[in-house]
Amino acid sequence: MNRRTMLTGTAAAAAVLIAGKDMFFKTKAEAKASKHFEVEHTDAEWRARLAPEQFNVLRREGTEAPSSSALENEHRKGTYLCAGCELALYSSDTKFESGTGWPSFWAPLPNAVETSTDFKLIAPRTEVHCRRCGGHLGHVFDDGPKPTGLRYCMNGVALEFKPKA
Repeated sequence: MNRRTMLTGTAAAAAVLIAGKDMFFKTKAEAKASKHFEVEHTDAEWRARLAPEQFNVLRREGTEAPSSSALENEHRKGTYLCAGCELALYSSDTKFESGTGWPSFWAPLPNAVETSTDFKLIAPRTEVHCRRCGGHLGHVFDDGPKPTGLRYCMNGVALEFKPKA
């Protein structure tokens, strides 16, 4: 095989892969858009319901600055809710000080969250989102405390705290 044939073949294969990727792979946003959630709103409705920072995190998968949430230092007993739909997500009983600058939990409440793979950084991460509205909450890592060994690292702006009565 000569050099020209090899380069032509490589270029043709690359063009087919690039042009055909949409036939085989959905972006995460496309996959999420095709899923139906119990609570759904248009972007305009979400913008009207949420503060700009909440919209950026919950609907655009943004990340708040570390140590910017008052919930990082919340130590009362209670429940952490999704700021988008008020679904109960985490108990204060599973909250711990992770030293990361974000509220962290070692387990969600049953049937509260779902996960997907996030490729925004070089290495894939596990994204956590609300089961009911699909809002982006944060990520889960395997460096947490016992009993699960997990660290659910949440954006405080995506949560609301409801103190125990």
